[in-house]
Amino acid sequence: MFRGVDTPDEAAAAQVREALAASVRGRSFGRLGEIAAWVAACQSETVPAPFERPRAIVVAGNHGVATRGLSAYAPEASAAQVEEIRSGGGPGNSVARAANSSLRLIDAFVTAPCGAIDIEDAMSAEEFDRALTLGVEVADQEVDAGTDLIIPGDVGVGNTTVAAVVFGVLTRTEPVVAVGRGSGISDDVWKVKVAAVRDAMFRCRDFADDTERVLRVASSPDFVFLVALIAQAAVRRTPVLIDSAYGAVAAFVAEKLAPGTKRWLAAGQLSPEPCHTVCVQALGLTPVLALDMSTGQAAGSLLALPVINTAAELVGEELGGRE
Repeated sequence: MFRGVDTPDEAAAAQVREALAASVRGRSFGRLGEIAAWVAACQSETVPAPFERPRAIVVAGNHGVATRGLSAYAPEASAAQVEEIRSGGGPGNSVARAANSSLRLIDAFVTAPCGAIDIEDAMSAEEFDRALTLGVEVADQEVDAGTDLIIPGDVGVGNTTVAAVVFGVLTRTEPVVAVGRGSGISDDVWKVKVAAVRDAMFRCRDFADDTERVLRVASSPDFVFLVALIAQAAVRRTPVLIDSAYGAVAAFVAEKLAPGTKRWLAAGQLSPEPCHTVCVQALGLTPVLALDMSTGQAAGSLLALPVINTAAELVGEELGGRE
């Protein structure tokens, strides 16, 4: 599906680590040094520099399973949040402005049909292919336009339900372990959510090793878009800063479809969702921040962006001063 993913310049990262280890001040930087080493590897430079053209790509989705009443929000809230983002409002836009990042809204799936995955397939094979193709196209557009860091984000009632199902199927995790509180649901709503996740996972029991079929049956078009966006960014040697349970599970799947993707990833922050923690660990990532945010819209990663850029600038100045 995706051509080979090249490895970031590990020699550059190693040189950064070695130089910092030889410097008293460099050793004092702690985890900032490792963050800067990742930036250097992605840039293939021995002196890292802050990202100049970061771009949040926020995709909005529609999920049939949301009609089950498994969220603190009604299904109609997705469209309202999309309008808010489109008008320049919402948490994503606010934090993007503070982080000196641009934000692009993908609303192609807001009204796209998506089956209630506890009783029916999420999408047809044709819809799956369209979502995959769009994800690749957007990644290519961004890289060709000079974007040097892609920050995926998501909007959509029922997102954490979809993430829990895909995660549960691919990792053989029991529904009660995979399901978190999402939007801040009560015990009664949590039970409804567990039941929906259980039924959706049961529908995938005979093909749990077929990742593409699992996505077509039990995810959603916007989720497939995110998977393709992340994988294609890695193919194009462009780093990705992931945020939210939805994004983390999408990155986990992207690594399955395009092995080596994880080396181009950094984790912005950690939410309370169980599948978020496990997927980040499976990808070998340590979140920059741990804010327990479940806001979506790439807000958590955008909050982490200034830390990453500061790490690159701080280490870059230290190493530049040693030359």
